Amino acid sequence: MNGDTAIHEPSLTAGEVEMMLFALERSRAQFAWKVGGLDAEALRRPHPPSAMTLGGLLKHLTRVEDQRTDLDLLGRPISPPWDAAPDEEWEWTSAAEDDASELYARWRAAVERSREAWAAALAEGGLDRLSAHVYGNGARPNLRRILCDLHDEYARHTGHADLMREAVDGLVGEDPPR
Repeated sequence: MNGDTAIHEPSLTAGEVEMMLFALERSRAQFAWKVGGLDAEALRRPHPPSAMTLGGLLKHLTRVEDQRTDLDLLGRPISPPWDAAPDEEWEWTSAAEDDASELYARWRAAVERSREAWAAALAEGGLDRLSAHVYGNGARPNLRRILCDLHDEYARHTGHADLMREAVDGLVGEDPPR
């Protein structure tokens, strides 16, 4: 996943939006580095006792990016293929059937759509703007909460990817090489 790992440090006195976007971009870059450059076999390999795979993580975070973009930022129904997923575990199990280059390309495209949607949404009301989606309980979180949740999803799964990648080929480290 070349080109996805550049981390651009903000000023040490940057504002809230810039720092929150930096945290997300740093986690995305760490994740891209940990899952990048692997073939289909490495992406499909489970790491017992978990059935989780690096390909499943990649497809899951693609879904998370698309859901936050579609629902919360754009206020539209979830886009294909997620709208037809038979269950919440589908991306985890179906990733084993996907071509590695397709998994990488879909994730990169989802991240790019997300970046564009975040830029537009933040320009239209900042972090205090409410989600375009009303949740089942009637709640509408602000964009600050959604951005924190998106970052947390990456931080959590980057930790998983870190351990799995070390098991695949010994790659270790916190940040991608500059």
